[in-house]
Amino acid sequence: MDKGISPIKRPTFKRTLRRISIISVLVTMTLIWLLLSISSVLALKQYAQKNLDLTAATMTHSLEAALVFSDGFAATETLAALGKQGQFSVAEVRNQDQKVIATWRYDAQDTTDKISGLISHWLFPQPVTQPIMHNGNVIGEVCVVARDSVISHFIYLSLAVLTGCILLASGIALMLTRYLHNGVVEALQNITEVVHDVRTNRNFSRRVSEERIEEFHLFAQDFNSLLDEMEEWQLRLQAKNAQLLRTALHDPLTGLANRAAFRNSINALMNDKDAHGSSALLFLDGDNFKFINDTWGHAAGDRVLIEVAKRLAEFGGNRHQPYRLGGDEFAMVLYSVHSEHEVEHICTALSQEFNRPFDLDNGHLASMTLSIGFALTWEHASAEKLQELADHNMYQAKHLRSQRIIKK
Repeated sequence: MDKGISPIKRPTFKRTLRRISIISVLVTMTLIWLLLSISSVLALKQYAQKNLDLTAATMTHSLEAALVFSDGFAATETLAALGKQGQFSVAEVRNQDQKVIATWRYDAQDTTDKISGLISHWLFPQPVTQPIMHNGNVIGEVCVVARDSVISHFIYLSLAVLTGCILLASGIALMLTRYLHNGVVEALQNITEVVHDVRTNRNFSRRVSEERIEEFHLFAQDFNSLLDEMEEWQLRLQAKNAQLLRTALHDPLTGLANRAAFRNSINALMNDKDAHGSSALLFLDGDNFKFINDTWGHAAGDRVLIEVAKRLAEFGGNRHQPYRLGGDEFAMVLYSVHSEHEVEHICTALSQEFNRPFDLDNGHLASMTLSIGFALTWEHASAEKLQELADHNMYQAKHLRSQRIIKK
């Protein structure tokens, strides 16, 4: 392609859709304006004419007495009283000889509402005349030129309604056109978003939604089938990795976290400034586990270890974390402790959990106590020193227990 020749400038897809939207809005607004304008003008003109006829007819009853007695002053007062209500701008009362006996005109200095005057002139191009009757005979007439303030308010209200209708029509037109052409745009956006998310985030759970357009629908079906296979493969891989991780960090017999998990937790604890100042480490060792193992066999020993782990987990709850380090050696990290006295109290309560005998599930019961040694994290700067002190205190507690048993 010759780069020197400028390509034909074509409208973008978005610009074309915008042009369609504008045309739709203009057509909708024009139709609504015409329909509402015609119906409103016809209805208001009919209402205004009937209202003025009714006003003139009402005035004939009020002017009957004044005309019978040829009382021009009373007729003028009656016209003034009615005129102040804003029903007309000019009113004249004539007798049978067409002689004007009373006239009232709206004072133009009271207001400069030229718009109302124009509206009244447009609605009532000719004055309204009504005969004044007395005992069935025409004794005169009243001639009224409209000045209908009520109708003016209706006109203003109609304009406001028309404006609101135009805005509503605009919104409807925009929503309609958006709905009509957004199907294609949204279909493309949906497909590209899913593909991008799968490629960048490995989110194989995403699916392309069904589309009304046949080509997009077929593509979505094929792509979703591919995603199903990839998701199944990913789930198998994740499950395998989770199993490997659990095997690496948990004891297969008791289900407790193992020595590797214990090392990770201790290192993280010593590096956590907040937890380092309010934690303690317990080392626990079975006192007569070897006797149980030698007497009733390894199955009974495993039964005891499982029960020990269960009691430790129940005692720790969501606050403290137990570990199995190997054999009959266990550990527990205490969190949210702030004094040595509090730790000693927890150790005493923990020891009491093992006063109950163990059911070996072979018709026998066995007793096994735990020797507990503890160390306070805030007194040590390294994990090695912390473990050394806890281990030392544990063996010291085991030695003291052995001495008490010998003395007995």
